[in-house]
Order: sequence, then structure tokens, then C-alpha cells
Amino acid sequence: MDLGYHVSDFSWRGGAAELAPQLATLARTAERVGVSRLTVMDHVWQIHVIGPPEHEMLEAYTTLGFLAAQTERVRLQTLVTGVVYREPGLLAKMVTTLDVLSGGRAALGIGAAWNEEEAHGLGLPFPPLAERFERLEETLQICLQMWSGEEGPYEGSHYKLARTLNSPQPLRRPHPPIMIGGGGERKTLRLVAKYADACNLFPSPEVAHKLDVLRAHCEREDRDYDAIEKTATSAVNAETKPAQLLEALRGLHDLGFTATYLSIRATEPLPVLEMLGADVIPEISGW
Repeated sequence: MDLGYHVSDFSWRGGAAELAPQLATLARTAERVGVSRLTVMDHVWQIHVIGPPEHEMLEAYTTLGFLAAQTERVRLQTLVTGVVYREPGLLAKMVTTLDVLSGGRAALGIGAAWNEEEAHGLGLPFPPLAERFERLEETLQICLQMWSGEEGPYEGSHYKLARTLNSPQPLRRPHPPIMIGGGGERKTLRLVAKYADACNLFPSPEVAHKLDVLRAHCEREDRDYDAIEKTATSAVNAETKPAQLLEALRGLHDLGFTATYLSIRATEPLPVLEMLGADVIPEISGW
């Protein structure tokens, strides 16, 4: 099992002036102790389950570019991109750029978006849910077309591209891995089965049922269920005990999950990363 560090909280001591050096230290430490993936949220305000909207939040793709320069091996992606925040042609180009400049370490995490408050607050598009899912499917089609080298037009209900030229192409072939976040049974998991290389679910009591739903969608789409990576997102803090975390990770592993992204809820995340490197990663690396 792989462990990812999901950087979801930037309210560290020292304020804005210390964000860059602290983030650099955390990224390098995460890589040193064996974390294999670094992810950030695609939000412009902090989300309510972590803190008030006024807390510090960095723009996702600028942050991933910074993290690429601080690291050498970890995979880099959003968890996950809000589909309506960027036009799909530009999004494909941004992920391509990240992939090329990081040496082939980028992935696309994407979802239908949900934070209406921040979208309206900063004037970002936020159409109704059904339309967001339509745009999500078209965006996936556009990204795959651009990453295939096909330069023809794309004609969808919401997006029309005259020429899907994308030069350079990503280093990662056939394309950067695509993760779709969310556990919606009728739409999200159907799109996972049709387009994605990975899904990301919350480890709720319903997670086994969600996997069964995904398996059924894979059968309908004639897709190999085992070819889709199953990942989860969990939170840890300064009080989290290694044994407690290992028990939770073992439960996910037994269900077929191969990676977990940990959101560290602590004003000083460094000791938590060191704990993971000393007591957790060596244990799960053999699973």
C-alpha cells in the first residue's frame, strides 16, 4: 500500500511569509520518509470541515508546480480539481505542463465540484449539478483526446474546441493517470468505470458497497474492475497512534485499496510525517 500526504491545511505558525519554506520542508520530508504522493485541494477558500473560509488557502496548480521543484520522486496531483473552475483545454495543458516539468510525475484528479459558496464568492462558474456532471464527462473526453496526440476538433454540448493541439505531449504514457473523486453511485462511479485509472472514496461504513457498485458499472462498461486503483482519503492529527492508523489502513487494504491520502490536521505537521516514516510506512510497504 502507498501512502500519500494530502496538504489540506496551510494554517501553520508564522503566517504567509513562512508558507513557502514550511511547505518546501514538508514536501522534502514527506519524500524522504517514504510518502509516494503529494496532493492538494482545488479550493480557493478553506473548506468548513477543516476551518473557516478565512484560513490560508493556496491555488492548487501553482502549488503543485512549486512542489515539483522541491521533490524528485513523488506523484503530484489535485484531490480533486473542480471541473468548472478551468476550461478543459487549459486544464489538459496545465496537467501536461506539470507532467513535463516534474519528469513525468503528474496525475489528474478531478470531480464535479461542490463548493458553491467559494465559487459565488470569487465569481467562478457553478452551474447546476446535472450540468456539472455533463461538463465532467466532456472534460475527460477532451483531456484524453489531447493526450492521445489527436489534433482534430471536439464538439460537445458544453465545450467546442477547434483544434486539440497539445505540444509537448506528457512524458507519462499513455497519459497522466486519471482519478475521479467521489462516491456517487449513478454518475461518479459510472464515469470512473468508463474513463478513470483510479477512484477516491471516503472510508465510511458504506465503502464496501461503493466498491460493489463500481464493480457493476465496470461489468456494464466491459472494463476490468481490477485495473482501476482504489484509493481513500483519511485524516490524522498529532494524537494519532501508529497502531490505530495501521488498523484502519489494514481494513482498507483488505477491501482492495492500494493507496491512502492522509490529511494531517496539525499546526506542526512535521512530527506526524516523521511518525509515519518511522512506524507506519515500513509496515505497509510490504502489503
